[in-house]
Formats: sequence, C-alpha cells, structure tokens
Amino acid sequence: MEGIKISLLEAFIDAAMREDVKDGDHTSLACIDPTSRDTAKLLVKDEGVIAGVDFAEFVFRRLDPECGFERMISDGTKVKYGDIAFEITTDSQTLLKGERLVLNTMQRLSGVSSMSRKFADLVDDLPVTILDTRKTTPLMRFLEKWAVRVGGCTNYRDGLYDWIMIKDNHVDACGGIGKAIKKVKEYLKANKKELGITVETRNLEELQEVLEVGGITRIMLDNYDLDMMRQAVKIIDKRYEAEASGGVNLSTVRAIAETGVDFISVGALTHSAGSLDMSLKIKK
Repeated sequence: MEGIKISLLEAFIDAAMREDVKDGDHTSLACIDPTSRDTAKLLVKDEGVIAGVDFAEFVFRRLDPECGFERMISDGTKVKYGDIAFEITTDSQTLLKGERLVLNTMQRLSGVSSMSRKFADLVDDLPVTILDTRKTTPLMRFLEKWAVRVGGCTNYRDGLYDWIMIKDNHVDACGGIGKAIKKVKEYLKANKKELGITVETRNLEELQEVLEVGGITRIMLDNYDLDMMRQAVKIIDKRYEAEASGGVNLSTVRAIAETGVDFISVGALTHSAGSLDMSLKIKK
C-alpha cells in the first residue's frame, strides 16, 4: 500500500482486532477444530473500483504469516458483481477472526475509490486537480486518503499540522482576513516552519484583501457561483493557485473545473462515498 507507513497499518489492525475479538472468538473456538484449514474467496457483489486487496493480504499475514494469499484483482481495478478479488488459505479460526475487519475496511475503501474515480473521470481532460478534505472517518484517514489516490484523485493536507488553511472561522475569530494572514506569517517565521498557506474567501472583497496582503500559496473560492468564480480566476491571474470549494458534487464538478480553477476540493470523496458490497465465502 504505497504511501502508508507499516506502523500505522499494524496499529490499526491491532486496535481493530482488540475491539472485535478481545479474549477470543468464542463461536469459532467452540465449534471449529483448531487444526482445520480452509480456503475462502472474496466475492464482489457490486460495481465500482476495488481498494483494499493489499490491506486484506496484510491483515491475514499479520494473523498468520504462513497463510496462502492468491490475488486475482489488483487495487484500482474496475469490478462488477461476481468478480473474485482474491483467495486466502489459512486455518479456519484465523479466517473467521479476520473476516469482518477485512470486509468492513475493503467495502469502505472501495466506496471511496469508486467515488474518487467518478470525479476524476469527469474532468480528466481538463487541467484541474481534484482534492480530498479532512472529512474522513476518525482514525481511518490514512486509509481513506490512500483509497482516494487509488481512485485517481489527489490528497490535500493530511491534518492540521502539515498545511495552513485560514478558513472563515479563523478570520472571524481573528478579526479580519488581512490580520489572520499577517499573524500566520509571523507564526511560521517565529517557529521556523515552512507550510503552504490556503486562504478561504467568501466574496470578491475578501479576495481583493488577500491579494493586497499577498505572500500565500492558494486562494480558496468558497461557495462562489460560476460567474463570480470566473471573475475571481481572472482577477487572481495565476499570481496564486485558485481552489474552488463548497457545493461540489458529480453534477457540478465539470462546470466548476471549466471556470479555470487549478484545484477543486471535494468533501464528497469521503463523506458521501458509501460502501461496495462484498462477502468472504469459504470454498466447499
């Protein structure tokens, strides 16, 4: 899983297993011979873009380093009902212990990658980058952002620590957009940090104020209508990156991209993604 630290995966899997198993999978311990081994297949029961095959292998190899894992479909591949993504051979108790973690995570990640692909396909001929947001599931952000990449879109900041984003609440709490930008610059200099700076604007007046202060990376055009967005792009005139946000969905993203913005941030990549239906079935 490119771009993901192994330590994050291990911690996530261990925490998930503690949540689900605790002192034991008592159903399996009670009725399944500990020496029994089985092979199961991951059955896709939906259409979309699969994400999480690598994750599934990582889970099962963490539970059983000697398991057999045969991959039929790679992450990022379009799938349909009836496709088999992989087969796993391991002892039966381990298979049932890891089943729900693998399915729940793969279904969620495949929903995200499928949504990401839909957005990417709609603008693939235009010079614009579709970005995700921080509207992710707590503690699953690193996985959901990986799924966004699998689907074809791009990650924005990972969290509050790696990019400055001055939004409306910061502006209102600080006492003005110009004042907020100046204080951010002072903070970065005092703390010897080099971070990108995005400033959210709600109208052309705020946009003009940002341009007067300057020294930022990107200007966010939040909830602008299309005419106002085109005006804003013309006013910015490539002096800074232009990002559209707010009200972006599958029916609006193409028209927004055609205004000439460089980036479009889309919370729907994660918060509206849903899941792809899958099941793990033992081969008889």
